[in-house]
Amino acid sequence: MLAATKEDVNRRKLTRPTIAHSARKWISGHRSALAAISLVLASLAQPRPLTAQSPDPESRDRRGPLVVTEESHVVVMQYEAWFGPNAVTFQTSAAIPLLQSEDMQSIGGGYDSADPAIIKRHVAWMESLGMDAALIEVTNNVSCIFNGEAFAEKYLPNCSPAFRLQNQTIRDNTGNLYPAWSKLDTRLKLIPLLGGIDQDVLYKDTDGKTAFEKEVDYFSDRMKHHPELNVIYQGKPLMLIYLGAPQDPTASDNPLWLQIRKFLKSHPEITRQYTFRMMAGYLDSQSYLWASQNPPAGPVEINPEYGFWSWVDRLNTSCTLALCPYYPSYNKSGTRVENFTASIATAGQNGWGCPNPDELPYCPDDALRYGKHDSYATFASFMDYARQLQPIFLILHQFNEFNSSDEGWDANTNDDIEPAHQWGAKDLDIVKNQIDYYRSAVDQHHPPEAPSVP
Repeated sequence: MLAATKEDVNRRKLTRPTIAHSARKWISGHRSALAAISLVLASLAQPRPLTAQSPDPESRDRRGPLVVTEESHVVVMQYEAWFGPNAVTFQTSAAIPLLQSEDMQSIGGGYDSADPAIIKRHVAWMESLGMDAALIEVTNNVSCIFNGEAFAEKYLPNCSPAFRLQNQTIRDNTGNLYPAWSKLDTRLKLIPLLGGIDQDVLYKDTDGKTAFEKEVDYFSDRMKHHPELNVIYQGKPLMLIYLGAPQDPTASDNPLWLQIRKFLKSHPEITRQYTFRMMAGYLDSQSYLWASQNPPAGPVEINPEYGFWSWVDRLNTSCTLALCPYYPSYNKSGTRVENFTASIATAGQNGWGCPNPDELPYCPDDALRYGKHDSYATFASFMDYARQLQPIFLILHQFNEFNSSDEGWDANTNDDIEPAHQWGAKDLDIVKNQIDYYRSAVDQHHPPEAPSVP
């Protein structure tokens, strides 16, 4: 998680996984820890009781889609179904999830995102946290996934057969959530996040279609087969498009975000069916995208000309570096805040560690998982702003990315929520308490005391 430059790792490119020596050492050297984890999992396997949710009708019907209106307050979890024997694994991750799949043990542990038991447990956790929907993504290497070999030979030198298989497995794991979640009869819904990072997504393949169109078609097929899992916004099922971190604000440069908007405008057969919104990272440090150029003293509004939703933003109000303080962004739709994104932790401009990105000391502009007395101070601060802004879509960053280099080397430098060996399972209760508190505020009830954080 670096500064917003064209070479920023926040483009979220994934490299081919390897079974790192450090991962093997961790597995072989922590037999007793794994035994203890198994006891924790026995407790976690018991479904948590669902608590009272917002009475808004859009979030209560298991059999129909989630209909979002200008009066809604929807809570969405960012969720990756990337993991499995032929996809991204946990072998480069410092944090090891508590959940494990048998078919992953031969390559060092972790879970398979297609494992029905894993899917069922994730759904139960997200239901218990009070989520309304999950944001699921296939944003990396979209042309390698959807286009043919001739296209790859011309434009994609790194799209080897093995790399294509890895990324197609991520696609398949993500698409599998539709039938798998439908079978579980969950009240949760799904919002697909498409890839708009690379220029080649708008190049035509030999069949005359772009990879962007093919990804829309891929999710469209699943959304039509499982309409009960859709989120309906402005009268149509919602899809998001991820643009990466830095965005060129100058229309005369014809940046990719503008090209995609022009593409959608020229394809009314697509826009008649779906509502699209664009999402970018680290808008906190891109003042040229803000509605006001004044130094911020609170969350910053994105200029309606861009209207970007936030994938993740920094929050550090006490930092004294040149680009500080950091405040998260939001955008508006009419009189309502449309999107606000809250995080467990956020890295500074140069990542988590300074001067070495992979070790202590932490960078002075980080916002770490733990505050005083191991409180979740960063998340609590984000949620304070969420209660003030009361967005239509509150997005939580994030459930289970797990991969370097976005995630660091300890619990403080990881923004995942899923239970893992570095932080255990207590964050489930912390997140649930904050969501309950948020819902009580947006429902215009007398809010309870702010949740105490152990």
